[in-house]
Amino acid sequence: MATFSPEIEAAIASVRDDVAALHAELVRYGLIVWTGGNVSGRVPGADLFVIKPSGVSYDDLAPSNMILCDLDGNVVPGTPGSERSPSSDTAAHAHVYRHMPHVGGVVHTHSTYACAWAARGEEIPCVLTAMADEFGGPIPVGPFAIIGDDSIGRGIVQTLSGHRSRAVLMANHGPFTIGKDAKDAVKAAVMVEDVARSVHVARELGETVPIPQEAIDRLFDRYQNVYGQSTDTRLESDTARNAGQD
Repeated sequence: MATFSPEIEAAIASVRDDVAALHAELVRYGLIVWTGGNVSGRVPGADLFVIKPSGVSYDDLAPSNMILCDLDGNVVPGTPGSERSPSSDTAAHAHVYRHMPHVGGVVHTHSTYACAWAARGEEIPCVLTAMADEFGGPIPVGPFAIIGDDSIGRGIVQTLSGHRSRAVLMANHGPFTIGKDAKDAVKAAVMVEDVARSVHVARELGETVPIPQEAIDRLFDRYQNVYGQSTDTRLESDTARNAGQD
């Protein structure tokens, strides 16, 4: 039976709570059907992550049946939930955590409009300020990959490495999002569906108008580094940004 330090045990318990609760947000925003989709969260300070079990109703998800895995996607034996099979996307999540150490959360949904763009194999163009804010540009398309091994994870890493977007539309499949933690990745999943729907409707009405790259860059910087901060924090950020400038 696996044993961890009290600090790591506390971190695992916290991530279990978060991941279990965040699945309700996928239902709330209409991003999944039946038992599809999944949320996972990295355990701070350990080479571990927590993910939902496979085929379990969202109404039955609880911290105690979340599954603890190592970064190779292996279930940690003797831990709560370990008697169940983890999500079929576990290998993909594990690959992302191994190769993108800054990522603390991964989400996959079957949201309708984002899946429609994935079915077309077409990136979502950056034609809304909300996209510039949240994703820093278009939402890219990743390669077609078979479910069950780390092929999807390889496609996610390949597509998002060096890209500002925290979302990828895996071709013929659907959206995967990453974040600093599980909640952040869920937010990205909600935003992907919102902009996928809006841009789809806009395209039905006619040609969309692209946002100039300079404006995208300014919007992204403002939203990521200034929006929501206190006045003191904004002043500190501006001072740091202007340091060394005449």
